[in-house]
Amino acid sequence: MSIEPYTITIYGEPASKANSRRAVWRNGKMLFIKSKKALDYCDIFREQCPYNDDLLECDVSVDMTIYYASRRPDLDESLILDLLQGKAYKNDRQVKEKHIRWGLDTERPRSIITVTPLASGDDTGS
Repeated sequence: MSIEPYTITIYGEPASKANSRRAVWRNGKMLFIKSKKALDYCDIFREQCPYNDDLLECDVSVDMTIYYASRRPDLDESLILDLLQGKAYKNDRQVKEKHIRWGLDTERPRSIITVTPLASGDDTGS
């Protein structure tokens, strides 16, 4: 029995996880939280991304093309990989192979994502 790849297109421009933190003071302590752009993208992603009926528990390969609205953003898939947890797979530690491409579409920034189970002879599910 083969498991079908999970494919989705998410419209909107993702924030770079590396550059998406801001410092705030709470209860006398400085905390680093997601930027407004990152939080907004998280909401957009959750609205558009359906749950996979059978969350993948095996190791996976992720193929992704991220189309940005300008040439400015760095290619960064890490926020998307985090957001796929509980949607396509149980944990982003399952991602053992990545193919990530940068694209430009000023009119319709988006991410086209395919998650494919990897064949493994000794998959322990961890």
